[in-house]
Amino acid sequence: MTEQELIKAALAEDLAGGVDITSQATIAADATSVADFVARMNGVIAGINIAHAVLAEVGLTDVTLFKKDGDQVSAGDVLITVRGNTRAILLAERTALNFFGHLSGIATLTSKWVAEVSGTKCQVRDTRKTTPGMRTIEKYAVRMGGGTNHRMNLSDAALIKDNHIAAAGGVVAAFAQVRSAYPKAEIEIEVDNLAQLKEVLPQQPDLVLLDNMSPELCAQAVALAKGTCKLEASGGITIENARAYAEAGVDYIAVGALTHSAPNFDIGLDMEVE
Repeated sequence: MTEQELIKAALAEDLAGGVDITSQATIAADATSVADFVARMNGVIAGINIAHAVLAEVGLTDVTLFKKDGDQVSAGDVLITVRGNTRAILLAERTALNFFGHLSGIATLTSKWVAEVSGTKCQVRDTRKTTPGMRTIEKYAVRMGGGTNHRMNLSDAALIKDNHIAAAGGVVAAFAQVRSAYPKAEIEIEVDNLAQLKEVLPQQPDLVLLDNMSPELCAQAVALAKGTCKLEASGGITIENARAYAEAGVDYIAVGALTHSAPNFDIGLDMEVE
């Protein structure tokens, strides 16, 4: 789903085929206002252009953006100012804030994880644990927070997980089957222990996912791999132990929480009727 399709769907959901009965009853059709989108907390923003697009969708064109996606902002910073029809501003308000706050929450949380592993080679990566229909913009928000994206969809690359391995009859068999069917695809394979890692390394995978291994086991995996492939730690990783994993020498840590558990970033709309 494109950004514009998301915006249209969100606005349509809010109106549900009707009108904003509160604004219709209390605000004159020709009333105008000026409104500021204001950060209520410190963090990294994402989605300012989507908020702008929401405003444009309801016919508001006198809009000034004071920040850009990826900027660090402080509580009290004015992010956007819009001037125009009061009813239109209020129609756009919740949809714009929903997108803007959600994506800025992802960017802010990602930036905290990135800060935890700073000074190491380790990168923070997202997963496919995204809100249905919003994967593209949520992964964009991860990038704005300094993280990197894992595959966007199932056809981008192969990720051979435990269920694939069980169905295929083992890690080597699973890898061989994918390589045979899709010889040009990037292949990542999940291993649960060092014995499986030793099995799969001769197959020359592009990347190995170390599932639910401790930082100590990850360090041993790094020593075994000797730089022949990238290594990604996943499972059991928290922001408190992220640095231990990074210092173990893995190339990536996979963090589903970036998209499925990011708290909303508080942004308010302060409006004055002209």
